Amino acid sequence: MSIYEKIGGEPAVSAAVDLLYKKMLADPFLMPFFDGVAMSDLHRKQAWFLTTLLKGESVGADSYMRMSHRRLVDRKGLSDEHFDAVAVHLEDSLRELDVPESFIADIMSAAASLKDAVLDR
Repeated sequence: MSIYEKIGGEPAVSAAVDLLYKKMLADPFLMPFFDGVAMSDLHRKQAWFLTTLLKGESVGADSYMRMSHRRLVDRKGLSDEHFDAVAVHLEDSLRELDVPESFIADIMSAAASLKDAVLDR
């Protein structure tokens, strides 16, 4: 059984994405990255990505993350500090949703493994 199934599937992922974006949009350090972004599209893409990651089906995740964040690195200066701030919000969101700590550790490890791709390195 995948982490996706263990945490409650689509409703759990949707709740996590909702809470994550609520936190990021309230963070003055991260807000500029969302100017002019269609949040419904972003929510859908993030939910899809987290679903594939949690199901262990994230083949090609590096290239997808690199492509989808390259503009933010080049034009808006997306950096390690921004990545780390998002990671804190993700971890906090998972805890608020009572995801078991062992799953949080696995999810955060998977997210951290994509840092260089997100930052186009």
